[in-house]
Amino acid sequence: MKRILILLLAIALTGCAELQQIAESLPQQTGGLGLSNIDIGNGLRQALDKGIDKQVAKLTQKDGFFKNNLVKIVLPEELQKVDKALRDIGLSSLADEGLKVLNRAAEDAVKEATPIFVDAVKGITFTDAKNILLGSDNAATQYLSGRTRTALYGKFSPVITSSLDKVGATQVWTNIITKYNTIPFTKKINPDLSDYVTGEALNGVFKMIAVEEGEIRHKIGARSTDLLRRVFALQDGK
Repeated sequence: MKRILILLLAIALTGCAELQQIAESLPQQTGGLGLSNIDIGNGLRQALDKGIDKQVAKLTQKDGFFKNNLVKIVLPEELQKVDKALRDIGLSSLADEGLKVLNRAAEDAVKEATPIFVDAVKGITFTDAKNILLGSDNAATQYLSGRTRTALYGKFSPVITSSLDKVGATQVWTNIITKYNTIPFTKKINPDLSDYVTGEALNGVFKMIAVEEGEIRHKIGARSTDLLRRVFALQDGK
């Protein structure tokens, strides 16, 4: 009798496991809120769009990068010695201007390139929307970055190059490097500022989108649409 009960229990457990697999393979409805995987994906897109509208827009304003410690562009390591050397010989104002124009270029470029990020969000396909929703505080932003960063870099880089010229950064840094290279016993340098600023500007954009994603995840009041409220209610109880 005991063996029969064990056999029946084993069959029952196997059946439960198979039913669980079937249930997990059905993406139509999630939780008790009647949300499909498509609904969740659309909710994640709304969250990213909101990050662009609210947070990335701040970066396009004057001092949007320069006075925002989260994203302020500082000098790359190879130029920090340039900054110090200039200050040591009394050219602090020139060093300050060099740092400021790098941030100005990023502010100008983000303004020009915001439509690129909007289009990227529209075109993104969330293949595992539920896991992203139930992931880390910046899971959707990380997903966007992983899927779009390379393509965005290619589109963003020429905008940065143009912005460096537009705000006078190229001329300022030509002057800075020329001055630095005249200092005795220094190793002459010629860094690729466009590449560096492009990377830092992209980092800043994704960081600010993540800020808004975190707000939406943790503050119900930040969920400004019905879909955002319904979708992110799922992660509240995870």
